[in-house]
Amino acid sequence: MVEVLKRVETGIEGLDALLRGGLVAGASYVVQGPPGAGKTILANQLACGHVRNGGRVLVATLLSESHERLFQCLSTLEFFDPALVGDQIQFVSAFDTLEQEGLDAVVRLMRQEISRQQASLLIVDGLLNARIRAETTLDTKKFISELQGHAAFAGCTVLLLTSSRLQEGSPEHTMVDGVIELGETLVGSRAVRTIQLRKTRGSAALSGLHECQIDSAGLTVFPRLEALYSHPSHLGSETMESISTGSQALDDMLGGGVSVGSTTLIMGPSGIGKTSLGLAFVAAASPVQPAVHFGFYESPTRLRQKASAFGYDFAELERSGALLLSWQPTTEGLLDQVGARLLKQVDSLGAKRVVIDSLGALSRLAFDPARINGFFRALIGELRARDVTMLMTWEVRDLFGAEVSAPSPDLSSIVDNLILTRFVELDSRLRRMLSLLKVRDSDYDPALHELCMGPDGVVVRKAFEGASAVLSGTPTHSEGLTVQR
Repeated sequence: MVEVLKRVETGIEGLDALLRGGLVAGASYVVQGPPGAGKTILANQLACGHVRNGGRVLVATLLSESHERLFQCLSTLEFFDPALVGDQIQFVSAFDTLEQEGLDAVVRLMRQEISRQQASLLIVDGLLNARIRAETTLDTKKFISELQGHAAFAGCTVLLLTSSRLQEGSPEHTMVDGVIELGETLVGSRAVRTIQLRKTRGSAALSGLHECQIDSAGLTVFPRLEALYSHPSHLGSETMESISTGSQALDDMLGGGVSVGSTTLIMGPSGIGKTSLGLAFVAAASPVQPAVHFGFYESPTRLRQKASAFGYDFAELERSGALLLSWQPTTEGLLDQVGARLLKQVDSLGAKRVVIDSLGALSRLAFDPARINGFFRALIGELRARDVTMLMTWEVRDLFGAEVSAPSPDLSSIVDNLILTRFVELDSRLRRMLSLLKVRDSDYDPALHELCMGPDGVVVRKAFEGASAVLSGTPTHSEGLTVQR
């Protein structure tokens, strides 16, 4: 029988997912990173969460900074409760002891305080100072070993904080059970905080680099979606039912609508009507089959106004619980943060329809472009596992022209339905063209159609039957044929 290790939940959103349930109880961990990376915040946030789960914490500092200064900084964060200090969380300064009496005296002090406090979590801040004070590598190993021994005897989990980036062969790395590294990466003029589990002895974990952020709530970790959902969390249903796109003519082209759990990608230039098709799709939602419109360019207020012009009452749909309009400004944001937010909103509403407008804006949040395909596969797979039917948009650069470029390598193979929209000029008039390029496992109407929008909503109708070279953007009349107007 495989033994299940007892875990200590960190209480930090996302971190427990990386650790597959939390820290291993009784184990020791190094938390490393440069000054300002968030080590102290992580440790104290974990301490407060541990206390709220019934634990007791001893924080021993080997730094010259006063505790009063530390409390002043922590008081700006929502997780910190000063009432816990001196009772469930005990702070002790070992800096003078280290300076005057050495490492052995520090170990004795911590052993006494662990026993007196009956601590189940020990945090040692300033491991670098202990390393500097050690005369040899063996002294560093002895210090850590004795701390671990006393803590393990008391059933206490240990966190050792250091501003030094320790290498794999360092005494600290070889002695502890896990290494958590915090860092910061500059992407242009933008700083992205990162977290990585560099070592997790005898325990599964999500490896690789993950994004995180620090705000007034404290530290939040956003696991890479492709790592968190390398396998979908649900199998999804096996229904072959179809649902409406919100346009009867488009449903007819698709052979009755789109399949439940399918993904439809609409490609086209700016102003062609991609967002309008998305509005029609969510307008067909109901309290039984709710929808989420997840947009990047237009606020909920603007979407309600635009929907009203098409005859859709979004305000009533929102009041009935059938629709959620979610807006993510394109100025800032983290890719996995936005993905997690979308999945949380889908779960909260029980949504069965989702519009993402647009994938291009979503992809620009990635500071590592190589991740985009893996991220999209994980997000689409997880939404499909929840039986969510998706409609997504992607803006192509060219307004005219016969060449059609895939929005992202392999993305067109991930989606079930691919719709192309283009502007075409005919008889000195600019017209919108819509065509189906792909409908998985179903017959469909391949004819070119005109996309029209007005007070009656989004209308798709047959057109261009008397023209050739329509996809070039400048079609010509075929001899002896007429073009529908």
